[in-house]
Amino acid sequence: MNPERNTARSIGQLMCHTTRQILWAPARQWVSQHSRGSTLSCRVGSGQATYHRYDPRIRQHQITYGVRMIMAKQQAETATGWLSSREILQRRYFGGELTTLNLLAHTCCHEFAHLLQHSAGKRFHGSVHNRHFYEILDQLHASGGAEAARDYLTELARQQGLPLPHEPFEIVQPQQLAANWQVGDAVRFGHGQTQHHGKIIRVNRKTCTVAGTGPSRGVRYRVPVSLLGTPDS
Repeated sequence: MNPERNTARSIGQLMCHTTRQILWAPARQWVSQHSRGSTLSCRVGSGQATYHRYDPRIRQHQITYGVRMIMAKQQAETATGWLSSREILQRRYFGGELTTLNLLAHTCCHEFAHLLQHSAGKRFHGSVHNRHFYEILDQLHASGGAEAARDYLTELARQQGLPLPHEPFEIVQPQQLAANWQVGDAVRFGHGQTQHHGKIIRVNRKTCTVAGTGPSRGVRYRVPVSLLGTPDS
């Protein structure tokens, strides 16, 4: 495993610890009132998928933080395409300032808000990021819970000598990124088993239309420009 991935995994473990100690501990009794005996398991996944799930058989909530998600939130080019970035900017969380530290602390809050949303019975099929979810997420920030999570994550990282940059990103507009590509360019996107290769057949303002090549031949994709890379990069 390369050093960058090792570091991201270690940061993910700190996010798990922050979620359990700062977010779960004060909410556990409330959650138990809605689902007696509920527990929480946090883990670091090998991909970029980051999510909350609930297993009713064992009454266990599970939050997964993808190691590739953590890596992506280390720089503006790959961080700004995430929903967490749009939430910070649009809802003015942490003063609307995009930094690696703010993004990862907010990610803890975002996934924990899904846990609270599920416990309250407000998560519905086809309606996940709904009004109820954002009421919960807004409250986590307004109550100081998000700030406490950020402070705790900062201190854990300091103790272990792990980098959690707090310098604001220079926002890269999609139009600027789109200017780096042209029709005919060979590109890749995705990671691991979900990685695809193709050629750009259209450049739009915020996305590129890509015709798959190799195993992806015959499929067209519309890919945000922030997620495109060259095949050898």
